Amino acid sequence: MAGVMNKLLDFGFDSIDLWRSEEMQLMQLIIPAESAHSTITALGEVGLLEFRDLNEEKSAFQRSYASQVKRCEEMARRLRYFHEQVAKEGMVMPLITPLSQKTYELDELETKLEDLEKEVIQMNSNGSTLQRTFAEFTELALVLEKAGGFFDKAKRAAGAGAFRDASSENPDAPLLESQEKVSRVGFVAGTVLQEKVPAFERLLFRATRGNVFLQQTPIGKVTDPATNELAEKSVFVIFFAGERSRTKVMKICEAFGANRYPFPEDASKQGGMLSEVNGRIRELSSTIEAGHKQKQALLGEVATNLPDWGTMVRKQKAVYHTLNKLNIDVTSKVLIAEAWMPTFATAAVQEALRSSAAMSSTQLNAVMQPLPCEDQPPTYYQVNKFTSSFQAIVESYGVAKYREVNPSVLTIVTFPFLFAVMFGDVGHALLMLAFAGFMLFHEAKLMKQDLGDMIGLLFGGRYVILLMALFSIYTGLIYNEFFSMPMQIFGPSKWTCALPSGELAHVSDLRDCGHHGGVVSGGSPPGHPLAL
Repeated sequence: MAGVMNKLLDFGFDSIDLWRSEEMQLMQLIIPAESAHSTITALGEVGLLEFRDLNEEKSAFQRSYASQVKRCEEMARRLRYFHEQVAKEGMVMPLITPLSQKTYELDELETKLEDLEKEVIQMNSNGSTLQRTFAEFTELALVLEKAGGFFDKAKRAAGAGAFRDASSENPDAPLLESQEKVSRVGFVAGTVLQEKVPAFERLLFRATRGNVFLQQTPIGKVTDPATNELAEKSVFVIFFAGERSRTKVMKICEAFGANRYPFPEDASKQGGMLSEVNGRIRELSSTIEAGHKQKQALLGEVATNLPDWGTMVRKQKAVYHTLNKLNIDVTSKVLIAEAWMPTFATAAVQEALRSSAAMSSTQLNAVMQPLPCEDQPPTYYQVNKFTSSFQAIVESYGVAKYREVNPSVLTIVTFPFLFAVMFGDVGHALLMLAFAGFMLFHEAKLMKQDLGDMIGLLFGGRYVILLMALFSIYTGLIYNEFFSMPMQIFGPSKWTCALPSGELAHVSDLRDCGHHGGVVSGGSPPGHPLAL
């Protein structure tokens, strides 16, 4: 009888590997110093070892490979800079790197990234200088075009000989004299932000006590040479008299960030200067376009290699972080490591050690031997693409102890079913099923793409969504729900909506019976008290 009960209550917790975490053992590795890097790289490709830190008393800066880790961090910073530049240019990185791309060693990659960074920085600096010069010449052309009208109007009003440049020999001449003598005034032309024009004009009037004459006209949105951004601006011309007024005008222009430009008095010189400026603008436009194409070609080459370079830098940084956990025996020129590993991975680890020794220049092989330990081993569950998402759900709450029953096996059924109890609706579940089926049909293609955070999270739980959809269809049939509407798959309901007058109300949904003033009643034929 006891044997029969044991068989009935045996759920396979001890015989089925799915219910238990993998058996772990602590191994000691003695690695020659010459092949340490290649050995750790090969073991990292296996991905089944957890190294113990044998240098806990040392800080990150005191460890043997701290300089190599710093080099990897610097290369990672350069790669982030390239990502920013590629994104700023609106370029898209390829999802799959072409097979013909050249592979680099770490030192070669470091030199390559350093040279590329200097070249991109130089291109950005030259481009910024050209853009600033182009914006200045554009504003100068607008000043020559718009301010000419102001100048001609003032010249006709005061006489042909009444104007001079701000650097006249007699700046203290009065603005107003007798009618026999017309005063000679100076002028300043430039551009200022349109939103600052009222305050600009008001301060000029107050500072000079009204002894200036300001003319301005808006020119719309132009690129500001100082910020390299589009801004609403106005062209202005200020007429003044005297050195003191000139000094005040110059200081006010500097305070308001106004850009001052040379403006010739002679109309013929204005036309010649405008033609020269337009020629320079065309030259700068061609130069900027050529520089932009050269920069795009360089960033296109960089963008093609960025995924591979990023993977290589992350791997090398992980290798050196692991090497920093090893104990260095200076006398024997070996590195000693301790690592937990599943027992089933022993053959794969030994093969990795043999292959790394064959690739290195040393004739010595790494030695692996079991190490007795009373510490609690780490928990490791071997998962696949179906069980990994359920295992992640369980481990978000906590990790089971070593060789403890794995609750994720039960979660494969209970999690989607409890969701379906809450969600049950056939129509919405069919939409979920279609979405999960689409991801499973294109699974191989989507696994090679960078889906981003949100879509990547949904793709990782594609099998969870599939089971949730199937269970929701089941509970939706029980709830008789299709997009929140009742169904009549199994015929009409035997329950009726009785009105106070005794008549039956024809309602498609018995939940609306109360709105008609009726009461749900009847429904069970004789002999079937639970029938619908």
